Amino acid sequence: MEKMALYFTSLGDGKIRCELCPHHCVLTEGQIGFCLSRRNQDGVMELMNYGQITSIALDPIEKKPLFHFNPSDRILSVGTFGCNMKCPFCQNWQISQQVAPTKKVMPEQLISIARERGSRGIAYTYNEPFVWFEFVLDTSRIASREGLYNVLVTNGLVELEPLKLLLQSINAMNIDVKAFDEELYRRLGGDLKIVKQTIEKSISFGVHVEITTLIVPGVNDSREQLEEEFKWLASIDRSIPLHLSRYFPNYKMSNPPTSPQYLVDAYNLARQYLDFVYIGNLWDARYESTVCPECGSTVIIRDGYDVRVELLDAQGRCKKCGKKIVRIF
Repeated sequence: MEKMALYFTSLGDGKIRCELCPHHCVLTEGQIGFCLSRRNQDGVMELMNYGQITSIALDPIEKKPLFHFNPSDRILSVGTFGCNMKCPFCQNWQISQQVAPTKKVMPEQLISIARERGSRGIAYTYNEPFVWFEFVLDTSRIASREGLYNVLVTNGLVELEPLKLLLQSINAMNIDVKAFDEELYRRLGGDLKIVKQTIEKSISFGVHVEITTLIVPGVNDSREQLEEEFKWLASIDRSIPLHLSRYFPNYKMSNPPTSPQYLVDAYNLARQYLDFVYIGNLWDARYESTVCPECGSTVIIRDGYDVRVELLDAQGRCKKCGKKIVRIF
């Protein structure tokens, strides 16, 4: 066995129960969990993806998307395989919904690669990073000690105790809210209450959090549900950045792409509750640039991944009025 999981319970008769996420998979000998990354090996939970990288790239941080954390940085981004949700509209299904080819890289090697490529941080992304929990924990701890920052791009489906442990070495997160509907979450293999808990707990830990919702026609595009999401986020903090992303047919979903006009309507509705709202996959600078909510100055102009920081000081404040706009690590 290469590596043992941190969160599991032995049930006797060779059975074990995973305690990492709300699925709590009960596995018999040789059985693999819902997430495709954990296996019962001789009554112990073995990690199938520790250090197993399917994807690695130096990306604009805006691609995560993070618009209010170290704008215009390029960050080393890595992923493995597996996910603890089964979204039929998954945009990365080739690595999230099946075991994909990998290359083994250990935490110390990944830190070296980040430094060699001039990255000040590491993003755990592409598939669901919580199914890679032990590797992300080990790597992020070393990265923090070495002065690098750590970013998670996640569905937020994780139990509270492992979340609190990992948050000690995480600086920023983009959390994907699939819908604001418990029944739909259950059909996707998720739990809205747990995702909301992850958002609230991460913010309370001082982690920078942004939210993404991919709007899929006929699935999660109810105006009423979207408005409930916007209201709920505003009840925590109206300065939480929200990314409303355009869906395109992928994986098992053939619904037509989201209407640009519907996205603009949702954007205008969200702006009634939240200070920072963006539209993804529309490639329109009007809906990607950042405007100061206090004085109305355009502080960051984004045209795709062409990012121009116009009116921010070194601490991330608006140069016109002093309003704090972005986090700088």
